Amino acid sequence: MNVLHPNSASRAPKDSPMGNAKNTKLQCMTSVSLHQTLLACVLAIASLSSLASEEHDHSEETAVTEQASVHLSDTSLQLAGVEVTQLVPQQHNYELVAPAEIKANGYNSYVVSVRTESVVIARHVTLGEHVNEQQPLVTLFSEQMAQAQGDYLVAASEWQRLSKLDSSSISAANRVKAQSNYNASYGRLLAMGLTDAAIAQISQENRARFGQYQLVAQISGSVLSDDFIQGQRVQPGDTLLTIADEQTLWVEAKLSPQLSSEITQTTPVHVTTANGTFPARVIQEAHVIDPQTRTRIIRLEVQNIGHVLHAGMFVSAQFTQTSKQSMYAVPQEALTRNAQGQWQIFVQANNNKFLSREVQLGAQFGELQQILGVHESLPVVTKNAFFVASELARSGFDPHNH
Repeated sequence: MNVLHPNSASRAPKDSPMGNAKNTKLQCMTSVSLHQTLLACVLAIASLSSLASEEHDHSEETAVTEQASVHLSDTSLQLAGVEVTQLVPQQHNYELVAPAEIKANGYNSYVVSVRTESVVIARHVTLGEHVNEQQPLVTLFSEQMAQAQGDYLVAASEWQRLSKLDSSSISAANRVKAQSNYNASYGRLLAMGLTDAAIAQISQENRARFGQYQLVAQISGSVLSDDFIQGQRVQPGDTLLTIADEQTLWVEAKLSPQLSSEITQTTPVHVTTANGTFPARVIQEAHVIDPQTRTRIIRLEVQNIGHVLHAGMFVSAQFTQTSKQSMYAVPQEALTRNAQGQWQIFVQANNNKFLSREVQLGAQFGELQQILGVHESLPVVTKNAFFVASELARSGFDPHNH
């Protein structure tokens, strides 16, 4: 006796017609679901691709439009005085200004000082006076000078007497001794400041003037200092006057060691004062750094045209330097700031379209400013760029069209 399973009636064999129908239906349902899923994926990918394309296009549009531009008519450019210059790389000159002081030319100056203890009897020149060579400057009196003058007279008289005798009347030793005494006394007077002419005037008939002597100018020039008074007792080495030829003066400029290293004797330089500008030339460079100011002295030579320059004046030394490399530089008025506060220039395109271009600043060359970030020749607004900037701002430029 066969026993049937309770569910045997509802479960059909695999090979039965009913079982095949079920399997076919399930396969169809699975195929449709997979097709829908694939279709959804394709649509999603297409959507993402379209979105990425839109974002890419927007990015490219932004990159293009972020270079601000403005169109200006010929009339407005002419009325505003806007000038456009082709910007090309070149070497530029710039001024290096340093404080300086005028000094007396040490090679054309002379210090008048006493060489033996003396008393000032009279002065013959005053401060600022121009003197000529061999002109008397001051008269002094000295006990040592009186003794030296007396010794000279004795030695000169003895030598004059013996020099007239023949060799049979005087020994060679006595002749040499007399001549040596004469030469020594003569040399002593020279060492004490007397000139050959002053020594020749010493005589027995002028005893009242024994001990008196004059100091004379050794060069022609101006009296720069006269630090003494009549009746003053002065010691050997004391300076009475300073005389200098002011036709050529020195100028000592003080620069930092880094800047002075670029200056040579061929560097053009001018000296500027309230009385004008004077050409100068570099003659010497100090090799010692001032321990207090940490500066280096560059010595200049200047011709005192019109005698308006004087030792002790403070002036400015302007050195003209040339950049070592070619570079792009524009006038200061060619630079403006954009809305982000960055420096910008304006480049002229076709149909009077002016494009803003951000730049960075480099070194300054007088009225010119080096700009960085430009690598090709461009027609750039070099005058009244502020007008172009104001027109750009008034146009309401917005890269995103918000």
